[in-house]
Amino acid sequence: MSDIDAPVTSEKFVKMTTAPVERLVLSLAGPSIAIMITTALYNMADTYFVSSLGTSQVAAVGIAFPLMAVIQALGFFFGQGTGNYMARALGAQDTDGASRMAVTGLISGFVVMAVIASMGLTALGTLVEGLGATQTIKPFAKEFIFFILLASPWMVAATVLNQQLRFQGSAAIAMTGMLSGAVLNIFLDPLFIFVFKLGVKGAAIATMISQIVSFTILFFYGTTRKGNIQIKFKNFSPSVSRYVEMFRGGIPALLRQGLMSVASLLINHFARPYGDAAIAAISISNRLSMFATSVVLGFGQGFQPVCGFNYGAKLYSRVKKAFWFCVRFCTGALFLISIAMAIFAPEIITLFRKDDLDVIAIGAFGLRLQCMSLPFAAGIIMVNMMTQTMGKALEASIVALSRQGLFLIPSLFILGPLLGLDGIQLARPVSEIAGLVVVIPILSRVLKILSAPDEKP
Repeated sequence: MSDIDAPVTSEKFVKMTTAPVERLVLSLAGPSIAIMITTALYNMADTYFVSSLGTSQVAAVGIAFPLMAVIQALGFFFGQGTGNYMARALGAQDTDGASRMAVTGLISGFVVMAVIASMGLTALGTLVEGLGATQTIKPFAKEFIFFILLASPWMVAATVLNQQLRFQGSAAIAMTGMLSGAVLNIFLDPLFIFVFKLGVKGAAIATMISQIVSFTILFFYGTTRKGNIQIKFKNFSPSVSRYVEMFRGGIPALLRQGLMSVASLLINHFARPYGDAAIAAISISNRLSMFATSVVLGFGQGFQPVCGFNYGAKLYSRVKKAFWFCVRFCTGALFLISIAMAIFAPEIITLFRKDDLDVIAIGAFGLRLQCMSLPFAAGIIMVNMMTQTMGKALEASIVALSRQGLFLIPSLFILGPLLGLDGIQLARPVSEIAGLVVVIPILSRVLKILSAPDEKP
């Protein structure tokens, strides 16, 4: 530990292990919630501005969603895989280990995504068809996805830095970088789509520019701030042990986001026979549901550094107290949001496609179905984040699988053929509720571990 880092890290350690956990979570969750909501908003901004171009164009943005989920999955894998380790290392006051893990995760994430993007660009037409595009959607989807692939290494790198800063307890700085890019994207969308008349391509270019700006701010502002781990490329230290730790901390996020991509891909294919309106409507309702859960994800991201520091310091009672505070708060918030969205579902969908009655009808029905299960997501997400941060890779992976894999994908194959388009939209809420069957016994076992007496730091 350097002389510069020592007092700052020590000060942060004292704060994270002694301040009231409710106040800590709220202070860290605020910026994270702002990031998640703004990210959800600018994801919906693409849909909103593109919606004026036509139903096929909106569907093209929806077709790209599985790919976006894969990009985000890799960012979360390397970001949370390194961030979880960094939080525990800083809790144990191992600054050098945290620094080496940070650099290794950042470079690895960028390189892996660059390789995947190169493969996607060489087979763009095949990729778009594989994502479920119809012949009328395909040309717009190719335009959109081309620039998304170009931007993807920077998107992964920005996500990695954002996660690493959060786990260090620097959520406000992480928010600055992500919000700057998000706000820029919202302003650039209408500029490129309408003023420069680039259509769907313009929305993708706006996203690409905003993500590069986010990365630049996070790298040159966030990692150089006093008290944060600095990114020094000489500390790039790839090793089997580091990648094992990265895997343990990041595989739950990769499974969670990766299976979301698989599920979204299957939904596109199941909805394809029902036309562009069905794909567009499901895309809109899913993004609105993600907007609602962004509050929980942001709250959970505020909880994770508190969990990591205190678990690393063996202050188990603080971990439990913070966990239950988050579950109660987020369940209540999602309950209120669900009621509001269910009541005004047609009006909300109309904001995106006011001229297409089929999109409005399908989207409103799907959104109301998802509102039935949204409150249950709070507990599942919090258990997933707690087990992940504690380094319980198996338990965290099982929880992640329960939502998107164990129940959602089978539900699609059962309810889709049985109930048609209604069954496709019913699959997600069914899987959300069914996931509780898996989560409850895992939570019980983890709470037993946290029942051990605290150790003085």
